[in-house]
Amino acid sequence: MYSSQESLNNDYPKFAVVGHPNKGKSSIVSSLALDDSVQIGDTPGTTQVKRGFPLKVDGKIIYELFDTPGFQRARRVLSWLNEQEPVSADKKGDVVRAFIAVHRDDERFIDEIELLEPIMNGAGIIYVVDASKPYGSEYETEMEILRWCGQPSMAILNLIGEEDYTEQWKSALGHYFRMVRTFNPIKATFREHIELLDSMSQLKEEWTKSIKVAIKVLEDLQDQKIEQTVDSIVSNMLKTLSYVHRQKIVGESATTDEEEKSKLSYREKIIKFEKEQEKNIESIWNHRSIEKIENMLVLDNVGLFSKESASIFGLSQQQLIITGASAGAMGGLGIDLLLGGGSLFLGSLIGGAVGGVGAMIGFDNLYEVKVLGQSIGKRELSVGPMQNLNFPYILLGRSLYHASVIAKRSHAMRGDINLEQEEFLTEQIIDSEMRKTLEKVHVSLRKGEEPKEEDLKAYKKVLKESFLGLL
Repeated sequence: MYSSQESLNNDYPKFAVVGHPNKGKSSIVSSLALDDSVQIGDTPGTTQVKRGFPLKVDGKIIYELFDTPGFQRARRVLSWLNEQEPVSADKKGDVVRAFIAVHRDDERFIDEIELLEPIMNGAGIIYVVDASKPYGSEYETEMEILRWCGQPSMAILNLIGEEDYTEQWKSALGHYFRMVRTFNPIKATFREHIELLDSMSQLKEEWTKSIKVAIKVLEDLQDQKIEQTVDSIVSNMLKTLSYVHRQKIVGESATTDEEEKSKLSYREKIIKFEKEQEKNIESIWNHRSIEKIENMLVLDNVGLFSKESASIFGLSQQQLIITGASAGAMGGLGIDLLLGGGSLFLGSLIGGAVGGVGAMIGFDNLYEVKVLGQSIGKRELSVGPMQNLNFPYILLGRSLYHASVIAKRSHAMRGDINLEQEEFLTEQIIDSEMRKTLEKVHVSLRKGEEPKEEDLKAYKKVLKESFLGLL
């Protein structure tokens, strides 16, 4: 869908991201290129050579960003430029090209050559500063060199620390750059990304149309990723809730050991389904290299089948009673199974009431276990499909939580992703009317039936609405 391979064609906007070391240049590149392979570090000099990161959609490059080293000997460079024979403004770029040619093999100016080359080859300038630090006149040397280049330019204020010297910086940067924008690559939303691109489109008339097209492509891509995410969640829900594990047994009935092993295999398979879905979601959003720390209230250490997971991601007792009553009224849920094998109901106490009380019975009543086959040697122990009323909402809550964290994660973030659950309540995301729609599909799956097509369409619509509400 998109990648960061070396570009082959040149009919697209290019931008060199430049500035002092450790001001967030690489983070800006990573964020705008939607690429988490960009090397980012706290040590000055992490970026030592320029590297292009083209954003490709469906095989076509829509723009390219160059990650460059920071200025190291800016005063010497500017001194050299000023020492040359005076020229008019339209010829100053030629002097910069002369500096590159003369000093190409001079180790003292390796960093400056690397950052100036893409600019003099036509890239626009994006100058990055840390607006959490006070403005200093030493930056004017760098900005003056960039002004010599004569290329369309803008400055980005990146607030790395807690202090805010934005107004100070804006006052100074306005003397050197056509446009000044604030952008935090770690916290930026998709909409803020688009707004920054719109600003970049105004730097040069020839780029406006191309970047406007790029914005439309990215908006369409965002919609596509949302659709793919919802499809992935729906697919996993259907696969998980309909899954049946079968295992051959020797005797007329299953031993306790055989039954426990089958139950374990059943749970392990469903856990595997969830992990596969998580990887798929991470791939959809191009987060293929993330690592996950999962402390206390998170998806691994709070297992899918744990009571903690039921508490965090499941429905409340009151909501379960309502949902169970609704599900029971739509067709029943297997009274004996939900009540642990002992029906408490006689005569007319059926339907909705059965579903409601059944939902409250222990979390251990998860799935149907039965023996299939008539003759010894051909009998199978069958575990599934999932019967517990709360389980679909636990699975769904975990899926929506994980997907929303991944979708909102900036590509500029590095290292571990901490999936700590913060006030995530499935019942607040999926209201009672939504649950009625979802239960039509859940009931069919519990009964081992194929859900109706119109029910599946409504199911997906509910999940998409829920997911969008989290973004």
